[in-house]
Amino acid sequence: MAENCGHDCGHCGEGSCSERDAPQKIEPNKKSKIKKVIAIVSGKGGVGKSLVTSLLACKMQKMGYRSAILDADITGPSIPESFGESDRRADVVEGQDLLKPVETDSGIQLMSMNFLLQNENDPVVWRGPVISGAVKQFWTDVVWKDVDFMFVDMPPGTGDVPLTVFQSLPIDGIIVVSSPQQLVRVIVEKAVKMANMMNVPILGLIENMSYVQCPDCSKEIYVFGKSNIEGIAKTFNLPVLARIPMRPETSAHVDAGDIEGLEVPELDAAAEAVKKLL
Repeated sequence: MAENCGHDCGHCGEGSCSERDAPQKIEPNKKSKIKKVIAIVSGKGGVGKSLVTSLLACKMQKMGYRSAILDADITGPSIPESFGESDRRADVVEGQDLLKPVETDSGIQLMSMNFLLQNENDPVVWRGPVISGAVKQFWTDVVWKDVDFMFVDMPPGTGDVPLTVFQSLPIDGIIVVSSPQQLVRVIVEKAVKMANMMNVPILGLIENMSYVQCPDCSKEIYVFGKSNIEGIAKTFNLPVLARIPMRPETSAHVDAGDIEGLEVPELDAAAEAVKKLL
């Protein structure tokens, strides 16, 4: 903003303040090819955002598309563990200051802070601007090969990193993840409103840990209370893409680093919504 700005854009020869101050999208390196970018967000932690990110990447890969995950949760990465790749480290492109993503058994490309640490248990004690810079480097300094859908696993909240991603990366859509607890409604609304403020299209909502299905009678048991996801969706005129139940096999596959072997049919509609972006 100009020092002597009178906030009268109609008589300003420099264009509107929003036009001049708007952050510019950053380009990936020339060796990368990425078609569509989808951010997976939530207003709070612990709702299963990383799980949904991983499952969607796996589902799109199984559908014949090339998937990638940019793990933007720099201080709390969990993606490598879910894929059984926590012992891997990112390789440097020979002769260049660029990195290769770690590739899973099924071909999903991953980049996470844990791939750059000497020990995966080392804490990342950085301030916000440094963390945001690392996320940008995951976009610019990693060679992403022929990616159809890149999923960005966002940290919880509406702080530095979500703002950086929305402003700097060409986000084609976001999916908001929630859980059934009533207090989550306010948190989800914050995430939705932030996306609207940043003019980022919302593909829909996914509720995780929605219920437990009785193994004997198949009745849905609402451990965290009755779902209110339909009410939130109606408030913001958004579709509910999935309600994911809690299943013992889900934890078993994730803990074993075998999320690629997990089938979650409840995410079929979400996968179709992502597919339509191409």
